[in-house]
Amino acid sequence: MRTDIFARLDREPEPPKIEPPRMSRHRIALFCGTLAFYLAIVVAVLVSSRLVALDWKVMLFRPYQQWPEIHAFLDYYIVLGQRGPTATMVACWLGWRSWRQHTMRPLLTLGASLLLLNVTVGAVKIGLGRLGPHYATQIGSAELFAGGDIFPSGHTANAVVTWGILAYLATTPRARRYLSAASAIVSLGVGLTTVYLGTHWLSDVLLGWTAGLLILLGLPWVEPLITRAEAWIFAQREALRGRGRPVPSVPVAACGPRTVVLPQPVGATAETPVLEPVAAGGHPATTTGTVAGARSRAHPAAPSHLVRSERTPVTPAGSRRPPHADRTPRGGTAPARPMSGG
Repeated sequence: MRTDIFARLDREPEPPKIEPPRMSRHRIALFCGTLAFYLAIVVAVLVSSRLVALDWKVMLFRPYQQWPEIHAFLDYYIVLGQRGPTATMVACWLGWRSWRQHTMRPLLTLGASLLLLNVTVGAVKIGLGRLGPHYATQIGSAELFAGGDIFPSGHTANAVVTWGILAYLATTPRARRYLSAASAIVSLGVGLTTVYLGTHWLSDVLLGWTAGLLILLGLPWVEPLITRAEAWIFAQREALRGRGRPVPSVPVAACGPRTVVLPQPVGATAETPVLEPVAAGGHPATTTGTVAGARSRAHPAAPSHLVRSERTPVTPAGSRRPPHADRTPRGGTAPARPMSGG
């Protein structure tokens, strides 16, 4: 009885035709609006506006002291924003998809998005150098250029990109909607958790959400590079496979004669007969030369059907009949034989 329990684990016979999202006018408008919001948050923090005052109010409220019963749960929930565990889980899923669909695009897209995340978010973190709430020195200050690295929030941006990439790579509109909603809920929860634990300002979380969304919206611009990288990887794989393959040998016919080229002795001419080598088993081997021609020149009157091998004929055991080569022709004189034993 056949069972198809693991049928979904089989590789698809042909790669699906997945068209990556294009940079449409709607997407460009969203990207530009998000970028403007990103710059507005940075400027608001730089000038110590009301947004910085709101940061201090939330920090002094100390949410972790107001609701201590959820502290233990949120300590585990924050892992959904850490880059190492989340990238490993998502990479395993996308790696299986890459193997099943015969394409490297899911893994390459994840790698490109994380690289962009490290470059853009890391550069702003180091450039602004903002301190966290636990290390603040002056109430009401933006705590910029003090050697910190929390603005924007890396946990929040990583949650947006890592879980949002699943929605970006979805193959159906329905799956894209569901995954977009799920990734938005997860990233929203991770950002608010960092505010609850007191590790980030509220403005850090806002900028982290915006930074992650900018990367997801700008990924279609990177698709041509991903396509080239995939083609290069497949070309290298085929080259490695070609090196490991054995060189095919020329097949030899099973019943065909083997041709052996024998070197001519020194001083030999065209009239010199070529000796016929005897192969294993006593059968003569065919040589490239004029073996038959040499025989015909040595015995011109002998018909072709009388030419035989020059091996010694075998006499059956127990027979008194003399060997074929020692027969005496009728009317002739028997050749003299050497006397043995005497």
